[in-house]
Amino acid sequence: MTPELIATDVDGTLLDDDEKVTARTRSAVHAAVSAGVQFVLATGRPPRWVTPIVDQLGFTPMAVCANGAVLYDPAADRIVSARTLSADALAGLAEIATRVIPGAGLAVERVGRSAHDAATPQFVSSPGYEHAWLNPDNTEVSVEDLLSAPAVKLLIRKAGARSADMAAALLEHIGTEGDITYSTNNGLIEVVPLGISKATGIEEVARPQGIEAAAVVAFGDMPNDVPMLGWAGLGVAMGNAHPDAVAAADEVTATNADDGVARVLERWWP
Repeated sequence: MTPELIATDVDGTLLDDDEKVTARTRSAVHAAVSAGVQFVLATGRPPRWVTPIVDQLGFTPMAVCANGAVLYDPAADRIVSARTLSADALAGLAEIATRVIPGAGLAVERVGRSAHDAATPQFVSSPGYEHAWLNPDNTEVSVEDLLSAPAVKLLIRKAGARSADMAAALLEHIGTEGDITYSTNNGLIEVVPLGISKATGIEEVARPQGIEAAAVVAFGDMPNDVPMLGWAGLGVAMGNAHPDAVAAADEVTATNADDGVARVLERWWP
């Protein structure tokens, strides 16, 4: 069956190792969109980090951000919906994180009305937080301030640690406070509201259009993609994917550096 909706992770999936959308991948995506297929970005990135991807694609698809907690319309620069952890939930999670992983730093992602809402500090971190990426844009505040308002995502960071080890330790304690995942093995855990994932975000886009999971093809490479890969009618793991993503997928394509997404889409839109 020809897919009615394409959902793809961004880093390590749609982008190559230079964080670029290659000409072949862009051409394959455009061919699908020209045929009337819905295209959705599904990423752990916050909305403010979607613009560079949209610029490379040359059109403005809907974006499921923050691992499913935020639905963002880049064409209008509008937050369509946001699922948040309450201040009480954040306090409970923070207590667990700092007890189970001594020395861990904490940060939260918040959203305003748009991706670039200057009135809302969006990435807020505890003192001394060590950013896992090369482009830090955090606002440092006290832990009390950090936990004082709802957030779409809590980040738990320990430099030098492995995310997989952190996740295994936290899983024993977090329970029903939130869902934990990770998109890099560089000592960074992400916690979103319970029951929220990229799969729920994509379903929020698909349902009003009458698109069923069976008509969705999804691409991903990391544990935060596992729910999406299992939910979609065709879940495709990248050749560079984490073993958990491979296990959840229906098939494995080439790596992100070898146009893995394009190679699958070209079956329907050569």
